[in-house]
Amino acid sequence: MRSDLLSRLLSKPSPGAARYDHERPSLAAPDEWGGLMVAAQNGHGGAYRRLLGEISGWLHRYFQRRLPHGDVEDAVQETLLAVHRRRHTYDPRYPLGPWLASIAKRKWIDQLRSLGRRPTEELTDDLAVGDHEASVTSASVLASLLDNLRPAQARIIMLVKIQGHSIEDASRETGLSASAVKMNIHRGLARLTALLEKTEDVE
Repeated sequence: MRSDLLSRLLSKPSPGAARYDHERPSLAAPDEWGGLMVAAQNGHGGAYRRLLGEISGWLHRYFQRRLPHGDVEDAVQETLLAVHRRRHTYDPRYPLGPWLASIAKRKWIDQLRSLGRRPTEELTDDLAVGDHEASVTSASVLASLLDNLRPAQARIIMLVKIQGHSIEDASRETGLSASAVKMNIHRGLARLTALLEKTEDVE
């Protein structure tokens, strides 16, 4: 959920923010972001609004490649809140990009854990008939990570958590019981989050 503070900050347009809307900034480019963060740490509100606006665009692209479509906005807002709370920890001797990427990765892992805990009953029939192609595309990195799982786990997570099928549909598709489908989802997502915590971020 977006905080009132971030809503106020992001609602004010800042010069230059649109420059990042249609490109994916490299994590070296945010040297400029580092300068904006230093200005923000020194109380420059305009610099802070511009920084939040620009990194918001980057975060949307980051999570669109890593999460199902419906989870992207929550992940972006949670990351922006974490940036706001931890802004005093940024060390201007280093680029801001890796600092930001570390926070974003942690929120990505948190969202994957949330997917594993989320009651499967939330996936109603009308959600299941959504835009499957867009969902798979938007979570391209997550889909590629499924290669690290057992085939049965990967297939079920793809069906239920990425494509939006119901547990019953996945059960019919795979020939497994509903309880086995749920178990494979839980174990597969737990393995994915454990792997991500031990590795560098995936591009």
